[in-house]
Amino acid sequence: MDFELTEEQAALREVSRGMLAVSCPPSLVRSLATAGKDVDDKLWQRGAELGWTGLAVPEEHDGAGQGIVELCLVAEEIGRAAAPGAFADSALIGLVLARLGRPALLPALAAGDLKASLACHGSVTGSDDGGLVLSGRATAVQAAAAADWLLVTAATGQGRRLVLVERARTAVEPRRTLDETRRWYDVVLDGVRVPAADVVAADQADIQWLADAAAVLSAADSLGVGERLLEMTVGYVKVRAQFGRPLGSFQSVKHKVAGMLTTLKGARAATYYAAMALDAGVADATVAASVAKAFTAEGVAALAGEALQAHGGIGFTWEHDLHLYLRRAKVNEMLYGAPAEHYERLVSLLE
Repeated sequence: MDFELTEEQAALREVSRGMLAVSCPPSLVRSLATAGKDVDDKLWQRGAELGWTGLAVPEEHDGAGQGIVELCLVAEEIGRAAAPGAFADSALIGLVLARLGRPALLPALAAGDLKASLACHGSVTGSDDGGLVLSGRATAVQAAAAADWLLVTAATGQGRRLVLVERARTAVEPRRTLDETRRWYDVVLDGVRVPAADVVAADQADIQWLADAAAVLSAADSLGVGERLLEMTVGYVKVRAQFGRPLGSFQSVKHKVAGMLTTLKGARAATYYAAMALDAGVADATVAASVAKAFTAEGVAALAGEALQAHGGIGFTWEHDLHLYLRRAKVNEMLYGAPAEHYERLVSLLE
């Protein structure tokens, strides 16, 4: 499989990285965390102007008609900048709605006029009472307070369903997590009746595809986090001197940094293979998604610990940006299935 980026993909990565460097410095991430805001309005607008929100929406609905690979390129740069905002969620929901033939919201999602978040975790049930009625609690919903729509995974007597729910019809409860770069919520649904048109999927394969795609995008975010941590570590050990020599000149430190790079090489291959497999619809796509999520999330979380050790005392301080990335990596490790869950799933899939 060819992992080389096309000219268009390379340009997408370059322009996304450049915009985030200017529009999302660590000072903005910290100020949003202090204010408890889900996303900066100007940052959201910049992302929409670059086409992030409509990247995977078909061209006939005002999008760019791209796939999971391109969404991963953006998610990777978002992770590298530790940027807030459910950009990946909103773009992925647009792709899912397009795949399932539900075009009503697509132009507004593509333009960034509507925001949407995934509500895949937790326990939401649906009962048939002359229509689907949702009750329960979805957990770990990113930027729920700023969302206009939620794509909820609900369990029913006939299997799981994907359901579009207006966020205003739910109650959102902020949750304090280790992650300081993004806002997370519980979403409470108390007898929310949804029209049949908003039940967008009942096919279990479609629902699993969404879970796999979300896991791969989370892996791409972790990959970006890991790349930034490696850059910070290399920059630090080049200039920090001990015993009259730069730390980076010591063999043990070289081995540590080389191990970090090796982890990222493997994570990149696993993540982008999974993205390509999902786009192509190949038979092992769901296996590749679990491999990518487990290996990348676990590897980058461990890499973050190595970066902390390499920085020494300064890495433990609030003023240093390293902890923002470490916290994000640790939360990513748990999203859309912890590594242990994916390893167990792989055993069952490969038996």
